[in-house]
Amino acid sequence: MPDHETPKLLPLVMEEPRGRKKPPRHLADLTTAERKELLEEKGLPGFRAKQLSTHYFARLVDDPEQMTDLPAGQRAELVEALLPGLMTPLRTMEADKGTTVKTLWRLFDGALVESVLMRYPDRATMCVSSQAGCGMACPFCATGQSGLQRNMSTAEIVEQVLAGARALARGEVPGGPTRVSNVVFMGMGEPLANYKAVVGAVRRLTDPTPDGLGMSARGVTVSTVGLVPRIKQLATEGVPVTLALSLHAPDDELRNELVPINTRFSVAETVEAAFEYAETTKRRVSIEYAMMRGINDQAWRADLLADVLYATGADWGWVHVNLIPLNPTPGSKWTASDPADEREFVRRLEARGIPTTVRDTRGSDIDGACGQLAATE
Repeated sequence: MPDHETPKLLPLVMEEPRGRKKPPRHLADLTTAERKELLEEKGLPGFRAKQLSTHYFARLVDDPEQMTDLPAGQRAELVEALLPGLMTPLRTMEADKGTTVKTLWRLFDGALVESVLMRYPDRATMCVSSQAGCGMACPFCATGQSGLQRNMSTAEIVEQVLAGARALARGEVPGGPTRVSNVVFMGMGEPLANYKAVVGAVRRLTDPTPDGLGMSARGVTVSTVGLVPRIKQLATEGVPVTLALSLHAPDDELRNELVPINTRFSVAETVEAAFEYAETTKRRVSIEYAMMRGINDQAWRADLLADVLYATGADWGWVHVNLIPLNPTPGSKWTASDPADEREFVRRLEARGIPTTVRDTRGSDIDGACGQLAATE
């Protein structure tokens, strides 16, 4: 058990401090109508907004010289109005023979965030950040130890996906050209603490092209440590993304230490909110559980986890458990579970009829745990 004091938690939704300079407005921040209005406010033809959206979302073009349907005399002005630069790659690291690519980005104000592109035989997944840093203060998480710098804008979140989409479309990742099939909000930050921007990003990713990227909501997963009011709000948005609940412990005593927001919303409240989300959206919830040696990987805790999940009274398969072999940060006392303990944990859950998987670990040799790369800068 950790011996740290429970840190002070930030509000459920972080408000930006007054006077802080905001990221430049980008078409991904705006609805289709708002894009047109912005150009007209700048004295530019509103119909050009659809052309710019087509270049960005459908053709995945980021070089203005390739936007030949825009008049040469106005091209720079149009691009500056709706496609301003949002982030600059600082470092790129590869693993798994080039099919896992982690990028450290510098945002306009110097904040650092990370994204990871993971290509598998049957899919290509982008793991994106939603905040620079994180205010949830989970002691085993590299990002949680760095604290929260600021929320990211909708467009900053979307641009991480588009950068990966361009790399895949151009055949820069081994395996030939393809498209992003899945997006997981499991990078830096607590997505539901930046609720408005994250929901905006989900809408941009799932809006039909050229208004958005045209992804299926079924390919998008939003993770949370358990901001119960926001889970309930997300269920009403009409975008049936997969909800991933980072539980990490089935009992309040331990979870209060591992996931400090649990002092505000108990295990029972959090799991009940996740169950309600599944009932409303008809989407199975994923329970994320980082396996930590001697901390939360005891066989009796697997039994307790099953009890907690069955306590909802559900008579259908509303949930599956995703065990995560911990990717330890350098110098940390938190280490991955013994494989034998991991197997017994899986066996206990499956014996209770709960579908259980062990996450494929990628990127451990490139500071794969989110926040590690930013911390080294």
